Amino acid sequence: MLEELKKRVIAIAQSAQRDGLCKHKSGNFSMRDPETNYVVITPSGVDRELLTPEDMAVIDLDANVIEYRKGIRPSSEVLMHLMIYKTRPAVMAVAHTHSMYASVFAVLGKEIPAVVYEAMVLGLKTGVIPVAPYGRPGSMELAESVIEPVKISDALLLARHGALAVDEKDIESAYLKANYIEEFAEIYYHVLTVTKGTEPPVFGPEELRAWGYPEEIKFPQ
Repeated sequence: MLEELKKRVIAIAQSAQRDGLCKHKSGNFSMRDPETNYVVITPSGVDRELLTPEDMAVIDLDANVIEYRKGIRPSSEVLMHLMIYKTRPAVMAVAHTHSMYASVFAVLGKEIPAVVYEAMVLGLKTGVIPVAPYGRPGSMELAESVIEPVKISDALLLARHGALAVDEKDIESAYLKANYIEEFAEIYYHVLTVTKGTEPPVFGPEELRAWGYPEEIKFPQ
């Protein structure tokens, strides 16, 4: 069932391992099927490099497991993924990573402002990557903690935990946003190091929304 989606989610999960955004079996990834509304999600406690489609779980939005491999359970943080899909029905994919610089700010409970203009790709309605309140991993408290932040941003930090990105297209796009979170966190970290804690100038939400493809570029009719 949903074999193509399984392969795509596995490929992203393995990329996260190789790119250093997730280590030691941390993090989880999912994508929703638009026809059935079923969610394909990575399993709990399996080395990503060894993942096969048979290891992937299929679950509905009410947390009923539709398909899984005996002895291998869906990610323990599946409730958080399902809450995001129910809160924002247009979202098609979720990427949760434990990347280093983003996790530093998650531990501090510190929002990451738009210090570079490229942050506009993260849908930051308030101009910052927000921080979801702490919730124990795997708990309903964690799932509920993301409800408000994900309404205002495609990227967020999980307090004392890690980072999370969503996308309304696919898992590849969600993972790209997860990479952006880490890149912007690293830039912000180094800026604060150079300035010895003085906050840099940032882009506000109005400026981030103002971008458009240049009208001066003319294409053949």
